[in-house]
Amino acid sequence: MRTCGEVDGVRRLSLHDHVCWVYEDIADVRKRIVDFLADGLALGQRVCYVTESAAPPGELPRLLDGLGGVDDALREGALQIQSLAHRYTGFTGVGPADQVAAYAAATREALAAGYTGFRVAAEATGLVREPEQRASFARYEHLVDRYMTREPFAALCAYDRRVLGPEATAQIACMHPMSSPDAAPFRLHAVRDAAFAVDGELDRAGQALFAGALAGADPEPAGGELLVDATGLHFIDHRSLLQLAELAERRRATLTLRTALRSVPRLIDILGLTSIRAELTS
Repeated sequence: MRTCGEVDGVRRLSLHDHVCWVYEDIADVRKRIVDFLADGLALGQRVCYVTESAAPPGELPRLLDGLGGVDDALREGALQIQSLAHRYTGFTGVGPADQVAAYAAATREALAAGYTGFRVAAEATGLVREPEQRASFARYEHLVDRYMTREPFAALCAYDRRVLGPEATAQIACMHPMSSPDAAPFRLHAVRDAAFAVDGELDRAGQALFAGALAGADPEPAGGELLVDATGLHFIDHRSLLQLAELAERRRATLTLRTALRSVPRLIDILGLTSIRAELTS
């Protein structure tokens, strides 16, 4: 069962986990990547390292120092090493759904070869340098996160804060169920039994970020309802409730916010919101 929130490391995760790691030290993030891939191999998954390094192909295995048995894993097909340009060929032209389909195909191939699933660790900074790239990639991150709730595919997405800056990294980090500390104030992610889930804190400072996350998720109502799992939400202000109400009205749906926050029904009543209701949990 996947857990959601900030994580201090990437060890002992499951076949389905999706982590954003924001870094400022490439040596440190590559240690995280080694940890993540080592766990995948231990779980019987086929693993893939996607790197931005410009090193010649023959030198790329050296970037995984600390991962035991690299040569054997490469020879047997348990480990793949690919360039970012190869794995995400023409991302902006292919589109988010097609990139998810490519990973779904890789997962099926791994299962057919006898592995328990597929796991990728990607240095993805180069894919999100421009605002329009980040908007498209936010959509992709949500779609692939939804795929991961159903299939044995796991991913570690690494982004360089020095290159992107804190606002841009937060725009991507908030679309993951797990993130490194202080990457984003909240996380909007996929779950099986709701349109989406949101964890963390939703306040005035994150208003623009939340609007972008909602646009990236672009949830579809089920039977005229949008169920939002907010049981991991520690705080929500009235502005964020208005954003959720706007989403419900645009989708011509009733939005049900499942939450333990006792203030939410009162805020909904004060604001006179008719398209949103609270479902309190204990």
